[in-house]
Formats: sequence, C-alpha cells, structure tokens
Amino acid sequence: MNIKSAEFLMSNSKVHLCPEPNLPEFAFIGRSNVGKSSLINMLTERKSLAKTSSTPGKTQLINHFIINDEWYLVDLPGYGYAKMPEKPRKKLKAIIENYILGRENLTNIFVLIDSRHSPQQIDLEFMEWLGESQIPFSIIFTKTDKLSKGALLKNIETYRQEMLKVWEDMPPYFTSSSTKREGRDEILDYLDTILKQI
Repeated sequence: MNIKSAEFLMSNSKVHLCPEPNLPEFAFIGRSNVGKSSLINMLTERKSLAKTSSTPGKTQLINHFIINDEWYLVDLPGYGYAKMPEKPRKKLKAIIENYILGRENLTNIFVLIDSRHSPQQIDLEFMEWLGESQIPFSIIFTKTDKLSKGALLKNIETYRQEMLKVWEDMPPYFTSSSTKREGRDEILDYLDTILKQI
C-alpha cells in the first residue's frame, strides 16, 4: 500500500461524535508508552501526525486520521497506566470500551505489545476481552531494535505459548521498529489485503 495522504480529522471522547462510519476503520491500541504514536508516524511517513510523548498516558482521546481518503486510522488511548488516579482511569476504560463495542465500521484493532517484556496479564486479558466481544484484532510487537533477534524470537514464542492456553491459534502478528522503519511494508500489505476483501 502506498500512503499518498494522511490527515488528522478530530479528537473526541464519545463514539457518537466520531466521523460518519462510512469508511473502514483500523484502530491502534496498547499499554501506555508502547510506541503507538511513533508507529503511526512511521506507517504514514509523517513525522508528527500522531503526537509522541515520553509521558505515559498522554493520549486520552479517540484520535481520527483519514488515510488516502479511503480509510480511517484511529489512535486510541493507552491502557494500564498504573500511576493514573482511579477516576480518570475508569473514564479512559469507558472511552475505549464504548468505542470498540459501538463503532460499527471498526475493521481491525492492532494491539501493540512491547517486544522486550514477558507476557503481561493486562495485555492478555485485553485480547481475551476482544475475542469474547468478537472484535477482529492483530498484534504488533514494537521496539524490536531494542533486543537481539534471538531474544525477540524467544519472547514471541513465549507469548505464543501463553496465548495458546486460551486461543486455538495465534492471531496474525507483526514485528516493528519505528526507529529502523521495520515492519512497515508487512503491516501496510496486511491492511491492503483486508481492504481488498471488504
């Protein structure tokens, strides 16, 4: 897929205020500080399309971008930021769940996982909830430049074994490094394949 145009449309906290659901929509989500904004900027080849920050929990709204005038890319708030007080954390959880369950044109969710870490319960539970809610999703293992190829393969295999305790098959997954621009073609080809099937 060739991304010719990528434009920010709007930010909001309510699903009914999102753009008209007349185009396929792909959402990106992950724990705070997983490298979501950097990945979005790398995929779209726009340096500051999504606002990056070293402060975890910075994205607190549903951010819509329109790509090639053909589909929406959505930057969702991160989950699992432990230092956030309970009330705003519950509010963020409601924003995320209402969007995922209420957005009729949501085509696929990319769940971002930091490739350096062992399987985290919060990620596993979130993906299990997506499965129970019958929401199609894929995994992107981020920050692969931070560890050796052997360590990466070992971590992914550990993840696979953990997920196969619950799932019959591992969902589609990709590896990426925003710094080294790795994984871009594979992720965009996958998006293209889904769009052609619709």
